[in-house]
Amino acid sequence: MPLFAFVNAGVDITQISFSQMSGPVPLGIILGLFAGKQLGVFGFSWVAIKLKLAKLPEESNWKQLYGVSILTGIGFTMSLFIVSLAFEDDSIFQYTDKLAILVGSFISGVMGYLILKMGKNK
Repeated sequence: MPLFAFVNAGVDITQISFSQMSGPVPLGIILGLFAGKQLGVFGFSWVAIKLKLAKLPEESNWKQLYGVSILTGIGFTMSLFIVSLAFEDDSIFQYTDKLAILVGSFISGVMGYLILKMGKNK
């Protein structure tokens, strides 16, 4: 994830505590980006392939498809925009939610990379 995304997000991490980041909204954002998106993309792809509505691309395998589905959790641009609309003032919720978006995107990027790196071999 580019460093400018973190810097341009305007997150003041000095005001954020671990207990605030472990609240239901930040954890929901992180899990939604990391777990929710990969399960949705991989699940619907699996169903479409099994129902013969689509096919697995040639020279690829299921592990690679799963790795790409994890990478769909990198989606911080629109998420950050929506958070900035939801919280017009500089409330602590804006900072924790922005940081949760960046954390979820970062975890998705790292895990997707690792799965794809391991999935090169068929």
